[in-house]
Amino acid sequence: MDAFLPYAVLPLLLLLLPLSTLYLISFMRKKGSGNKNLPPGTRGWPVLGENMELALLGQQKFVKERMEKYSPNVFQTSLLGERMAVFCGAQGNKFLFTNENKLLTSWWPKTIQKPFLFPEFVDTNLKQVSALKRSFHNDILKPEALKQYIPVMDAMAREHLDREWTPNALVNVVPLSKKYTFDLACRLFLNVVDVGDIKRLSDPFTLATQGMFCVPIDLPGMAYNRAIRGGKMVRKELIRIIHERRKELLEKKETRHHDFLSKMLLVTDENGQFCSEMEISNNIIGLLVASFDTTSSAVTSVVNYLAQLPHIYEEVLKEQMEIAKSKGPDELLTWEDIEKMKYSWNVARESFRLTPPAQGAFRETTTEFTYAGFTIPKGWKTFWTVHSSHKNPEYFPEPEKFDPSRFDGNGPSPYTFVPFGGGPRMCPGKEYAKLEVLVFMHNVARRFKLEKAIPNQKADDRLTVRFQPHGKP
Repeated sequence: MDAFLPYAVLPLLLLLLPLSTLYLISFMRKKGSGNKNLPPGTRGWPVLGENMELALLGQQKFVKERMEKYSPNVFQTSLLGERMAVFCGAQGNKFLFTNENKLLTSWWPKTIQKPFLFPEFVDTNLKQVSALKRSFHNDILKPEALKQYIPVMDAMAREHLDREWTPNALVNVVPLSKKYTFDLACRLFLNVVDVGDIKRLSDPFTLATQGMFCVPIDLPGMAYNRAIRGGKMVRKELIRIIHERRKELLEKKETRHHDFLSKMLLVTDENGQFCSEMEISNNIIGLLVASFDTTSSAVTSVVNYLAQLPHIYEEVLKEQMEIAKSKGPDELLTWEDIEKMKYSWNVARESFRLTPPAQGAFRETTTEFTYAGFTIPKGWKTFWTVHSSHKNPEYFPEPEKFDPSRFDGNGPSPYTFVPFGGGPRMCPGKEYAKLEVLVFMHNVARRFKLEKAIPNQKADDRLTVRFQPHGKP
């Protein structure tokens, strides 16, 4: 035991020195806040902030408790090493969404930036990347542009179910959802279909995403260290793919340009300059992150409720079978078929309300402003959270009840249902996610009768579904 003690104490001492320095800096910043009427709340432990409380309670309970204790409008906390104002409810959503690029700008924690960006890009202004990304994404991710991909989505959903679901009596939904959405993203974004090529991206990508919100300690064996290694491997493989595709385009070996990468290689800025390979890889990474995590969570959420609620499943099956009956056995889905899936889309949206694919988003204040009578200083980070409106009985009566009819007619009031954000930075992949989810629902519902292997199991990594095939479609 005596021999073990120095090895245990040394890392602690090495950790305490920088933590003490950070605490001193934090104290001085707090002192500089003067007598401003800051939002109520607590910053938690020195340096650690309230990260532990958030991890233990979960975001929904964490936010709810602080809304009740401090303010239903906005409260302050310290997360990811930053002073943060958490905006709550529909009014909070509206304020942040409508003041984008006026009072606020985009911001990501360095735990996300560093694994996915080369070091020289970590501290640069990411708005230049975002400008190209958003204008281009808004064009290629419009419903009109996405129509051509529906048959491909349908064909890949069929192949995925044949290969990964049909041979089994039980499936673990989360990893299969991630595999399906990532494989589809590689096909549509990069035109990469080879199993080995996809694996060279997906394995390190998993490492990188697992460390996105961990403690940023870059030491061997730590999740953050693995995330950085994974991010570098992803970047290296993407640069290789981009370089080869650019060469093919220059040599006119590729003429159809159906995948997003080929289209991105043809985009020019206001000066007629093509994007660099680094800029393109940044944009592709953004698309892959969304498809790997957010879209797979959306698919998992829908499967969860189809397996949990037989009466909902039966109505979805009825709608999807009507569509299937109007087509030949091998005829793939079209845009016209998607437009008929009105009840199924209501079910999907209610799934997103109760189990949102994303929890909210960060921003950084560019100027000091006042909200709900409180001062939000320049440089503070902000966060809006879906749960403060999605589970609010003021907006959604009986909020824990699964009720797709909430979306009939005009649906919920503005800024209350925000699974894809809102304002200028509303997720550009909203329509892509909608198509991907509806195509998957169509194939799963008409092929399998779903049932949870463990009743009342949550839609997390352990979600397991038992199913009975209806028969070959």
